[in-house]
Amino acid sequence: MADYYGILGVERDATPEQIKKAYRRLARELHPDVAGEAGEEQFKDVARAYEVLSNAEKRQQYDMGVDPTAPGGGAGGGFGAGFGFQDIFETFFGGAQGAQGPIPRARRGQDALVRMDVDLAEATFGAKRELQVDTAVACSTCGGNGARQGTTARTCEVCAGRGHVQRVARSFLGQVMTTAPCTACNGHGTVIPEPCPDCAGEGRVRSRRTLTVNVPAGVDTGTRIKLTAQGEVGPGGGPAGDLYVEIHEKPHEVFVRRGDDLHATLPVPMTAAALGTVLPLDTLDGAQEIDLRPGTQPGQIITLKGLGVGHLHTGGRGDLHVHIDVTVPKPEDDEQAELLRRLATLRGEERPESRLAAANPGVFTRLRDKLSGR
Repeated sequence: MADYYGILGVERDATPEQIKKAYRRLARELHPDVAGEAGEEQFKDVARAYEVLSNAEKRQQYDMGVDPTAPGGGAGGGFGAGFGFQDIFETFFGGAQGAQGPIPRARRGQDALVRMDVDLAEATFGAKRELQVDTAVACSTCGGNGARQGTTARTCEVCAGRGHVQRVARSFLGQVMTTAPCTACNGHGTVIPEPCPDCAGEGRVRSRRTLTVNVPAGVDTGTRIKLTAQGEVGPGGGPAGDLYVEIHEKPHEVFVRRGDDLHATLPVPMTAAALGTVLPLDTLDGAQEIDLRPGTQPGQIITLKGLGVGHLHTGGRGDLHVHIDVTVPKPEDDEQAELLRRLATLRGEERPESRLAAANPGVFTRLRDKLSGR
């Protein structure tokens, strides 16, 4: 199977734009109208390589060891797939960029995305966090210009600094003047005869650095915090892209978050629920007291206002909802059993009725939450 990446002279992780750029350069050099019959076979190989690598589906098949151009190798059209009239036009007549002047070496870097885990307290109140990131930064050795210390880039002798060259070629339209990026300087108009040994002429190197991230109150899983100009520094020391920090909130062992409200279950003894009491409660804001009225029922919800998660960007906070779970005691000795029997007698419950009653929809909601661990 042919090495299509090698034919185009690109790496296996090359981007579609890099593949397209390599194809245009080779197509102009090897087209029979320019190189004559000697370059005809190479031109066909280049066209076949571009046909495969410019099509995402065919490229995937090729990377898996299947040549989609071979008989039965893959679906899809033949020559020309991924190769439109615009490619032909730009190949023979040159792009507008080449005609405008040299391409700047310094270009904006890519944006970067990193993930940060936060706990519920940090999401509730906000926090300052330090984050280590590995990104491209400007090369300190050459200052981003890509040249070895003591040297500079020089004007390209092939294009005289214009970044593009013109040549007369024959085409189906007749004899035309074509404009194309200069292959000697890749359209930059300058060449670096002695690249910086640390960045290999890129003007940037990868480095680990520590950033301070202000996490606002109210963030949730999926929230993205934008750090302007903290992403990848561009080639040639170009401006950095942006860094996006995507928040992932870790589950809490007690509280469950729903929007900006918090929910928790409080087990309460039957006697406390029946008689009423004041119970201490540990919250994200510290110790609080919860007032149980006499006759508190299983599944009853007591709401503590303003003890939930902060509202993102708007201020204020959600609420804390405490779900009461009344626990039924099991007699541990005869004395406790006798007390319960006396209570049943006093309440006339020695023989409770077994008549079914209509179910409260809230019962099923609580049961579903219980089973799902909400």
